[in-house]
Amino acid sequence: MSSLNQVVAIARDERPSGALHAWIAAAVLAALALVFAPVMLRMGRQWWNDPNFSHGFFVPLFSGFLVWQRRDRLARLPNAGSWSGLPVLVLGLGLLVVGALGAELFLSRISLLFVICGLIVMLRGWPAFRELLFPWAFLVLMIPIPAIIFNQFTLKLQFMASKLGAGILPMCGVPVLREGNVIYLPAMPLEVAEACSGIRSLISLTALAVMYGYFAEKRSLLRVLLVISALPIAILANALRIVGTGLAVQYWDPVTALGFFHEFSGWVIFLISTGLLIATSRLLRLIPVKAAAQ
Repeated sequence: MSSLNQVVAIARDERPSGALHAWIAAAVLAALALVFAPVMLRMGRQWWNDPNFSHGFFVPLFSGFLVWQRRDRLARLPNAGSWSGLPVLVLGLGLLVVGALGAELFLSRISLLFVICGLIVMLRGWPAFRELLFPWAFLVLMIPIPAIIFNQFTLKLQFMASKLGAGILPMCGVPVLREGNVIYLPAMPLEVAEACSGIRSLISLTALAVMYGYFAEKRSLLRVLLVISALPIAILANALRIVGTGLAVQYWDPVTALGFFHEFSGWVIFLISTGLLIATSRLLRLIPVKAAAQ
């Protein structure tokens, strides 16, 4: 009887402890939500106002869907919470502080990923984090690229798109002279500005390639190749946009070509890019399984 009483006493002691741990976890999550609320609100405003990163709204939704898909596997994992996640959590909070003090938005935003990682490990352990690695890593695509990197990449894309467009236009009967990112047509000069660099379609197409590859392809190598293919597809598609604008300027109406046609063609080109991405996926499926596994 005494041993039975000890078991009952231990059980009674564990219940409040488990409830206490749940309340502590909830309090920590609520506190972190308040801490990161300004960061998320500011990033959300950038998604809304900057067309280059408007895809950011869909990234956390897709990650949440992936987590929901894994709910049964997560439930079967042992609750192996580890204090080894604490250094990761502290690193994330440190990056948040440094980013806030230095007015560095990228550090403040990337710190959220470290905090999420640290919390998962502390609450459920490394097996749970390995299960959630892909949804966690996909969240990187919601964070806008730092301006210093974005501008350098945009400039290179501008030159590549203008060079390719200037090479295609003479094949369509339009003589051109290119100087940097300016294409001189007989009717008027055509400048390949930052908005025409293709960076917008490239970023969105990369996110789309990751999502499409996840559902359409089971082989990891082909998923990686599909994501890599987003770069040449975006450059080619944007060069076709420049060619279309150049033809409209030369043979139609320059005002209309640089106005409605140019803006509307952006959506058309993105649809073409999506079609090219799907076609690339179909071609990649022709790669033998053994070759893909190498």
